[in-house]
Amino acid sequence: MNNPFSSMLARKDMPAGYPVGSFAMAASPLVAEALGHAGFDWAVVDMEHTPLDLADLVHMLQAIAGTAMLPITRVPWNDTVLVKRVLDAGAQTLMFPFVQTVEEARKAVAACKYPPQGVRGMAAMSRGSRFGTVMDYFKVANQGVTVLVQIETPEAMERIDAIAAVDGVDSIFMGPGDLSGAMGHTGNPMHPDVVALMAAGVKRVHAAGKPVGTVGGTAEAVATYRAAGFDYIGVASDRGLMMRQCAAVLSVIRAQDIKIDTSGY
Repeated sequence: MNNPFSSMLARKDMPAGYPVGSFAMAASPLVAEALGHAGFDWAVVDMEHTPLDLADLVHMLQAIAGTAMLPITRVPWNDTVLVKRVLDAGAQTLMFPFVQTVEEARKAVAACKYPPQGVRGMAAMSRGSRFGTVMDYFKVANQGVTVLVQIETPEAMERIDAIAAVDGVDSIFMGPGDLSGAMGHTGNPMHPDVVALMAAGVKRVHAAGKPVGTVGGTAEAVATYRAAGFDYIGVASDRGLMMRQCAAVLSVIRAQDIKIDTSGY
């Protein structure tokens, strides 16, 4: 099986010169499909902060499959049983929130890999194997699964190079929202101290030979992160983009200054 994440990073035809994504937070297959047709290169299908269950996830992945956008499924937690079910549902690129240690990173990798590399349980005829039509699926599936781990605290940042060096961790994704809160700058992910720590982390991840991504609430934040060396960057979310556009239109109609918080996604 091909690795869609590696294929995305290797593309040279990105309009921005690098992969630009967003977060699919509306828990709606139609909205996720629209994000793909809007031109985003990837989107995080979020199971951590939305009401998505496994059946919903299948519908989201089916909708996105009709677009060129790569789905990155963020699992709610580093839970081996849940990861097994998400992979069987057809997810190939998984993001793990709040990874703090090398041991937690190794657990995430093991959950995504069949033996002997990991502990993923085997079941035939899953959606992940295209219902048994992928030849030798149990032998080739490991190379087609991507593991992204999120670094979201100063403590994890201290270990970022060791976490990035874990065999099977394909990329690091820094979460500026939680990181800023843990640093005492809640609601201000663009605080200079937060940006500086993230920029330093980029260099350490690159030294380990891995790509690194993040997400910003605005186009200006994306530009800042790109200057810091991030390889792929998301901007806001479907809900965030919708709410800002609603506020902009209503502010003109009502001649009022309607504010939308842009510190989050």
